[in-house]
Amino acid sequence: MSFDLPAILNYVRYGVALLGAFIAALWLSLVIWTFRDMRSRSRDIFAQFLAALVVAVLNIPGFIVYLILRPPETLSQAYARSLEEEALLQEIEERPTCPGCSRATKPDWKICPHCQTILKKVCSNCGKLLDLNWNVCVSCGTPAPGREAKVSLEEEETEKV
Repeated sequence: MSFDLPAILNYVRYGVALLGAFIAALWLSLVIWTFRDMRSRSRDIFAQFLAALVVAVLNIPGFIVYLILRPPETLSQAYARSLEEEALLQEIEERPTCPGCSRATKPDWKICPHCQTILKKVCSNCGKLLDLNWNVCVSCGTPAPGREAKVSLEEEETEKV
């Protein structure tokens, strides 16, 4: 059996060409992927190009360096996290509590069932519940209970002067 050296060299050339094309495609895809990944993680255009340049120059070791140094979360993940934190803070702030015992209350409770602290007052005109610090009813505009006496005293004092 004889070996055809020129044919074997031809196959080796094709194999090396295919391997070179694969390595070039892998290198280019790593550079593109790095740029796109960094673009989703940072708004700084200099950082985006620098990350792609490191991978373009150093190839696989540069890609490993990029994976070690890249920001841990994408911009969309950071935005979603901040929205979630804000929603949790609003939920905590909006939860009414009793000023006497600090237990959770409901907006339609007039008195705390645990410590009997008065939570709301009732409008004398329409019967809706009012916060204790409100001066007028938000529904009908009637002065809150106890407010009429203050208003009338102020009017009497101004009339005397």
